[in-house]
Amino acid sequence: MKVIFDTDPGIDDAMALLYLSKLPQIELLGITTVVGNASLDTTTRNALFLRQKFGISAPVVRGAGKTLDGVEKAEPVIVHGLNGLGEIEIPDVDQSGLADGEASQFIIDTVRAHPGEVTIIAVGRMTNLALALRADPEVARLTKQVIIMGGAFGYQGRSGNITPAAEANIHGDPVAADEIFAAEWPVVVVGLDVTHDIILDTDYLAALSRDAGENAELLRQMCDHYARFYKEIMGLSGVVGHDLLAVTYALHPEWFETRRGPIVVVRDGIAVGQTIQMPVERKGGHPAWAGRPVQTICTAVEGDKVLAHFRDTVAG
Repeated sequence: MKVIFDTDPGIDDAMALLYLSKLPQIELLGITTVVGNASLDTTTRNALFLRQKFGISAPVVRGAGKTLDGVEKAEPVIVHGLNGLGEIEIPDVDQSGLADGEASQFIIDTVRAHPGEVTIIAVGRMTNLALALRADPEVARLTKQVIIMGGAFGYQGRSGNITPAAEANIHGDPVAADEIFAAEWPVVVVGLDVTHDIILDTDYLAALSRDAGENAELLRQMCDHYARFYKEIMGLSGVVGHDLLAVTYALHPEWFETRRGPIVVVRDGIAVGQTIQMPVERKGGHPAWAGRPVQTICTAVEGDKVLAHFRDTVAG
């Protein structure tokens, strides 16, 4: 499976990237960066650092530093720390892994070089994907699928995390998100409805560190900062593995329950960033959804299987 990983590292992004690096079924073609969990300079530096630590050969390609809605958002320091990776020590990184050019053009060129074969796993704001669509709308037809971590649709009472209505990645660039849902490529949404079933508790992280070596210990150290946030905000003894679940879906969609229908993102107002799906079973409805392609959202997941697979993969 050929994959472009679009990311804003980010602690849970680091989990997903380590996961990808250990999967023989995945051919990672590139790591594209975007502003989000930290500034673009920081997320790109973090991607280069993780690439080096995890022994990844795929290049890092710098992406969008500004969002399409034109609104600057505060960095989520309370969640990911000032350096985006939980305040671990990050040495100077090897810049040789940074490819020339822009992420959006890399997406276009890569998809056109492998028509019908490339899966894009996007776990940050959707700005790079939307810029690629604006420059070359046909890229949607040539992409195998897009799997995003983002959104919330109210299953199990789970709504937004940045506001009561909106999840952070979608809220970060609602214009870009709405455009990617409206494009003619298959999109799968792995949102808060299912990611909160993937809790890496203290014992799990300790066992992972013990069994999976240096890089798993690095994740555990990052998660010290992450866990303080989840303890304070949600009362959890552990962290949520949001982004790794998008990787799991690429390999094991059978572990998920899904619903189909077109999706609209609220672009402004108090509910900006809210994701709303019109189920295909519903007859009639508001014209805002009319003419949009049918997309897939995840509504439930076999969490125990996911956590076991992540542990076994990283330790393998």
